[in-house]
Amino acid sequence: MSTTQTLSAPDTASGPQSAPHKSVAQSIGQVLRSNIRNSVMFLVLILVFVIFAIWSDGRFISSYNLTNLIAQTCVVGVMACGMTLVIIIRHIDLSVGFMCGFLGAIAAILMQSLHVPAVLAIIVVLAIGAAIGLGEGLLIGKVGMPAFVVTLGLMIIGHGLVLLATTKAGTITITNNFFNELSNGNIPAIFHVGAFTSGSTLVVGVVGVVLFIVLQFMGRARLARHDLVVEPVWWFAAKLVLVVAIVGFLVYKFATYTGISYALVILGVVVFLVAMLQSRTRLGRHIFGLGGNPEAAELSGVNVVKVTVLVFVIMGVLVGLGGVLLASRMQSATTTAGTGYELFVIAGCFIGGCSPAGGIGKVTGSLIGALIMQSLVNGMALMRIGISYQYVVQGAILVLAVLFDILSRRISAAKS
Repeated sequence: MSTTQTLSAPDTASGPQSAPHKSVAQSIGQVLRSNIRNSVMFLVLILVFVIFAIWSDGRFISSYNLTNLIAQTCVVGVMACGMTLVIIIRHIDLSVGFMCGFLGAIAAILMQSLHVPAVLAIIVVLAIGAAIGLGEGLLIGKVGMPAFVVTLGLMIIGHGLVLLATTKAGTITITNNFFNELSNGNIPAIFHVGAFTSGSTLVVGVVGVVLFIVLQFMGRARLARHDLVVEPVWWFAAKLVLVVAIVGFLVYKFATYTGISYALVILGVVVFLVAMLQSRTRLGRHIFGLGGNPEAAELSGVNVVKVTVLVFVIMGVLVGLGGVLLASRMQSATTTAGTGYELFVIAGCFIGGCSPAGGIGKVTGSLIGALIMQSLVNGMALMRIGISYQYVVQGAILVLAVLFDILSRRISAAKS
């Protein structure tokens, strides 16, 4: 046996230069394949930014336009957080667009017609959203109705309710300054340093980046403690550098302009809470278990009905919050508010890595997907591309995202 080892040693070492290179290439290829969703997602975002920045002679990445882009993304991003959970458990919610518009109209009516304080009006709207989600969850989880049918019906009902709520005036103008500041106001500058007109934005950005890095290292350490697969150091470092570069660029633009908006702060809090729910709570584990294999999850003791209802309640609350942010940004409630938003929310989730088959999805990925969709809309509008072409591009992106998920799953299955 030792003779065989002795004889085979020269053959193994006969290519000392080619073998290591092949090993590195294989390692890189394996990592890219296993992280293909995240890889493509970030590359698409960068590509969209670069193309529109060049095409618009820099107007797309101007501080003014980026501020508008983030304001548009906040409404979609908040609802995409809830939609991520819904898609993970193999369901869909088509009602988010018109329900968002309807709940925004409720907030406007409460403040303008009934003179309800803004904070109380927001609480009432969130409670109504939770009640709608509870009804959806019971019909889907308890009664067994298909989510597509339930939410399609509520989508039509929501359209009617929006029209009904705005029938008299057509547009309900909101004059409450506190409410309107939620989407249009910015955190106080406090101080300025050189070109940075908003020092508070600079501080928030630095603290946010440091917190992100710390959480990433803690997550990596947690995986290692539980003997789970940990991505290579070079890939981990590359992701950190890329995310920090993107966030740093946006913080620089905001800090040299009007600062970070309250809506972005709200979005950040929502993303953080939902991400913690996904990764650190029993409910999060049950959500992924239910999405991965509903039968196995139920046999292992997961209360499928309870989890389904809770997910749709969370979705309802976030739709209510999205309605508040939308009405605040427009400073009014209109008959067309929320129209088409379900496309941006659902497409953002699929582009961000959620799978129609369920069991896969991260709220941070859905946020990136929502930003990609809004960047396409914003960039094409900035370049004055016809609305008909915009719809074609948006629909094609959605189909390609789902096609990409199916093909990547088949490739992974074939290799395994």
